[in-house]
Amino acid sequence: MGSDPASLDGGVARSGRGAVRLARPAVLPLVIGIVVLAAVGTALGLRGATDASAGADASAFATALEPVPAVAATAGTTQDAEPSVVVDDHVSTFVTADGLNIDVYSAPDGDVQQTVRSDQVLTVPGATPLVLLVTDGGDETPGWYQVYLPVRPNGTTGWVRASDVTVGTTDFWIEVSISGFTMTVYDGTEAVLTTPIGVGRDDRPTPGGVYYLKELLRVPDASGPYGPYAYGLSGYQSTLDSFHGGEAVIGIHGTNDPTSFGRVVSSGCIRVPNATIAELAEQIGPPLGTPVYITD
Repeated sequence: MGSDPASLDGGVARSGRGAVRLARPAVLPLVIGIVVLAAVGTALGLRGATDASAGADASAFATALEPVPAVAATAGTTQDAEPSVVVDDHVSTFVTADGLNIDVYSAPDGDVQQTVRSDQVLTVPGATPLVLLVTDGGDETPGWYQVYLPVRPNGTTGWVRASDVTVGTTDFWIEVSISGFTMTVYDGTEAVLTTPIGVGRDDRPTPGGVYYLKELLRVPDASGPYGPYAYGLSGYQSTLDSFHGGEAVIGIHGTNDPTSFGRVVSSGCIRVPNATIAELAEQIGPPLGTPVYITD
C-alpha cells in the first residue's frame, strides 16, 4: 500500500471469542492542525535519554510530531464483550479508556490505587486514546479487567472497571530479542516481519519485560534521528528516573544511522530501519495495545 496513514482504511473486523478481533487497526483521519511542539528533551523516549555522541537517540529534539490515531477497536466493540485471552493462539485483549483518565483499583471492588492520566503518559493527550493491555487471565472477573499500566515501575498492573472502557482484541504481537538483535512481528502464529535492530547500551539497556504499543507518532522530518515514525511503548528506561524534564519512555523508531543494527547503540529505544518502521505503521498496522515481549 504505502499510502499516507491519514488515508488508510480501517481493518476488516471479524467476530470471534465474543468480541471484535482486529486484523488491521481502525485508522482514523489525522486531526487537522493537531501537532505537539516537543520541548527539548521531552519528546517520546523520544523522551528518552540524550546520546549526543551517537546522535540518533538525542532527546534534544524540538520539532512537530503528529499523532497517528491507529488505535483500534472501538467500532463494533461493546463494553459487554469480554473475550478470552488465549495465549496459545496469541490473541491478546486490550481496553481503551472511555475518557482521558481512568481510575485503577488495587483489586476488584477494592480501593483506587491511582488514576492514570493521559496528560502524564501520552505525548498528545486527547488525540491519542488511552489504551491498556489486559494481562493473561485478566478478563476472568466479571465487570473488571486486570491491565498493565504505562507507569513506573515497569510491569505495574491494576484493575479497571469494565464500565469505564471499551474492549478489543488483536492477533498481533511483537517479539524483541536483545541478544539476538532482532524484532519479529507476528499475526497469530505467522511471522509477518523480521528485522535487525539496535538496542540500548550497557549503561542504558533496553529493559526486558512485557509491554505494549502505547502511541504512534509521525515525525515530520523522516531523515532525522527517529525516522518517519516512532511507537511509544508502555515501559521506561530503568536506569534513568527522568531526563530533561520528561520521562525516559522506551520506543520503537527509525534512525538516520544505518550502522545501528546488530549493536548496542541506543539509550534504551529499539532502532529499526526506516523502511521497516514505515512498513509496520503504514501497511501491517498493529493496533495500539499490541503486546511487545522484550527478552534477553
